[in-house]
Amino acid sequence: MVALYRVLCLVDAICKEYTKRLVISRTTSGNTGKNAIYQSTLELYCLRLSLLYPGKVNYFNDTVYAEEQLYWSQQQQRTLPVCRFTPTQASEVSAAIILVRTTKCHFAVKSGGHAAFAGASNIQDGLAIDLSGLSVLKLSSNNSILSVGPGNRWEDVYLFLDPFNLSVIGGRVGDIGVGGLTLGGGISFFSPFHGWACDNVANYEVVLSNGSVVNANSTSNPDLYFALRGGGNNFGVVTRFDLETFPHGDMWGGQVYHPIQTNRSQFEAYHWFAENLNSDPNGALTVTAVAAPEYGFLFANNYEYARPVENPPIFDNFTSITNFSSTIRITRLPDLVEELKDAQDYGFRQMYITATFKNDVQLMSDIFDMWHAAVDPIFTEVAGLVAALVFQPVTPRVIEKFGKNGGNALGINPDDGSLTICLMLFQWSNQNNDTFIINTLESIVSRANTIAKSRGLYHRYVYQNYAYISQDVFAGYGPENKARLLEIQQAYDPEKVFMDLQPGYFKLRE
Repeated sequence: MVALYRVLCLVDAICKEYTKRLVISRTTSGNTGKNAIYQSTLELYCLRLSLLYPGKVNYFNDTVYAEEQLYWSQQQQRTLPVCRFTPTQASEVSAAIILVRTTKCHFAVKSGGHAAFAGASNIQDGLAIDLSGLSVLKLSSNNSILSVGPGNRWEDVYLFLDPFNLSVIGGRVGDIGVGGLTLGGGISFFSPFHGWACDNVANYEVVLSNGSVVNANSTSNPDLYFALRGGGNNFGVVTRFDLETFPHGDMWGGQVYHPIQTNRSQFEAYHWFAENLNSDPNGALTVTAVAAPEYGFLFANNYEYARPVENPPIFDNFTSITNFSSTIRITRLPDLVEELKDAQDYGFRQMYITATFKNDVQLMSDIFDMWHAAVDPIFTEVAGLVAALVFQPVTPRVIEKFGKNGGNALGINPDDGSLTICLMLFQWSNQNNDTFIINTLESIVSRANTIAKSRGLYHRYVYQNYAYISQDVFAGYGPENKARLLEIQQAYDPEKVFMDLQPGYFKLRE
């Protein structure tokens, strides 16, 4: 750490005259006051990093800059940082954080870049730290732990492990990044057995706001370990996840397409599945109503079973529903996540929003009716519109796993019973439709929550990885967990570097 500070001081001395001339240049050209100073500071920051780490800082006209701007959503793609820094080791991330802390420059951190709203993992006129260069994949000597860099996508992880007949708890879509999904919770095909992704991290390597690199696990920095299990980007930059592995080979699964008119049968089958999943935790599913101009309305469900068993009985109520297309087969995990990846369109405007409620057929039916009534008049008129309504169960067996190794920060308890996480997703082409889309989805969720509250079915939890920026994720963790997270934040980031200087995504505030 001392050596790093000395190098930074040397670079700072080299840059002093440059900074002075840059500020003078900006003020004489009409860019005056604090804005001129801040813009100069941003460019100085990028210059410092480029002197420290040649070839790892890229600007707007650089090819690497353009490649790293390939975020999933159009909103994030059109957010343009002054420069992008691509570290390849934790010490380089440390240097970047020390510099932002001392210069007060705003920054963002990108793992996979799959969040929807602008600024989630990118930043306008700031500094983007792109973790794609932190791509280690290394098994421990006994194969029980896989060390994973946050620059990996889940398809990279599963393809690496597949020859060993091993897997880890991670994402279900191949091109989603390891970092964001895991720090937000992380629903998996195998959650009924193991919990969510955050519950299966044995150790986090983390760069703190003071630049120090520490490990967080059940015995070293256990309070930070708790906070990282659902706390998002508020506590540091995770530069390595040490994930617990488990044996895994062939499995059954795929996508099945049903007529939209089967909606009531879908929700009854879903309710039975969720209430009986404890008896066969090999099963996993999402029930998804979709609207797209080329297809109309339909259900595009995903069914997965952790063993290579054809048509397992836990899915009988779904396989008996009429379908017109199916990709169900015995296959391997990398194949399934690749299939879901192929359904993810890049370059469109995107919005996620979410709600959580207790498992109830009538509530699901009422939410579906509200969603259908809102989408039906517009889905052929709004350019590029694809709308989806997704239901997925969180059973008491899954919730019990949240207590592993001291528990996670999510604030869900087994006493809450069987829950459903509802995701609403809109995809569209034209920025002019943004306000209308946002208002439409926020209205549906608000009405759904009102109905759920009136029936005693509402749950406060807001799944971070599906939330919209207007939703209060950390209030959804409950007052006790939020208070504990705030205490941990004060201990590890007293200057609020990751709250104030990294403004994107969901911030933990009083």
